[in-house]
Amino acid sequence: MAPVKTLQGRAAAALLGLLLLFSACGIVSCDSAKKTAGNGTVVVYVSEDQVFSEPILKEFEKATDITVKAVYDTEEAKSTGVMNRLIAEKKNPQADVYWANEPIRAEVLKQRGISAPYISKNAEGIPAMFRDPEGYWTGFSARARVLVVNRQAAKTPRSILAYADPRWKGKGVIANPLFGTTTTQVAALFTLWGEKRAKAFMAAMKANGVKLATSNGESADLVASGEFVFSLVDSDDAVNRIRQGNPVTMIYPDQGKAGIGCLIVPNAAVLIQGAPHPEPAKRLIDFLLSKETERKLAEADCAQIPLHPGVKTPPEVRDIGRIKTMKIDYAKVARKLQEIRSYLKRWAGY
Repeated sequence: MAPVKTLQGRAAAALLGLLLLFSACGIVSCDSAKKTAGNGTVVVYVSEDQVFSEPILKEFEKATDITVKAVYDTEEAKSTGVMNRLIAEKKNPQADVYWANEPIRAEVLKQRGISAPYISKNAEGIPAMFRDPEGYWTGFSARARVLVVNRQAAKTPRSILAYADPRWKGKGVIANPLFGTTTTQVAALFTLWGEKRAKAFMAAMKANGVKLATSNGESADLVASGEFVFSLVDSDDAVNRIRQGNPVTMIYPDQGKAGIGCLIVPNAAVLIQGAPHPEPAKRLIDFLLSKETERKLAEADCAQIPLHPGVKTPPEVRDIGRIKTMKIDYAKVARKLQEIRSYLKRWAGY
């Protein structure tokens, strides 16, 4: 009779398991339950605009059956909100991956011991200047820092030096250098020119009546409306205004023989030190660095520039190989950004 008892016990346990499964599926979908129990979960903090990043993350979920829990930056705290959260969580990491919308914050995380090295197989083919040599971050899908210029202007500026040129007095607008990619641009100039020349340029820009906007988007709109002649913005801001039919053109600055080149701002994929879910995290980074992801971001409204060879570039922007790029060390720019923070606050009147 003992074997019968054992069978009865197993049957009861099986019935209880089925009841628990049906109960769980009443609260959470069975598909979600399978995902969580199957291939796991990955937590990603995201600085790239949600409208562009969320579809990519949903494609990853669909392709891998890994549940993605995403935390997005707000527009008001762009590029700094989730980074500051990662810094605060250093001793108790909650995120697995950071999708940065530029590499400078990724470098800050490396320098603070918050990221971990991971060299993805999909990093092959991405130019070395857009990757950390130790694998702490890898760039993909870039924007260029370009001049958006109103077509009704009598002349067209070709260099960022136009901001300090008396011929353009009161005709230039720029996003506040305390935030976003304008901060990166200024820090890059400090590393390229040295402190003396960079501060002289900033002083001349202010004396030349530059207008400060709240964002790249607002400064591009001020140029599109004709209130100002030009602004230094990200290439996606310029492309969007062109696609909307505004009377603007896009100029890649400082492309001549003596020019300093155009600053390139790639996205960056970062593995977090002590990530709770390291294997799904690496799979997500592989996915972000794939040619397919670059193709989708090129075709999206953000019109990003692929860094992998062989991926079609949007028609409104140049292929990365046809842009004279600013030769900078992103690690040095990251350190300089932190050094000049107080100076930029004073310059901006804070």
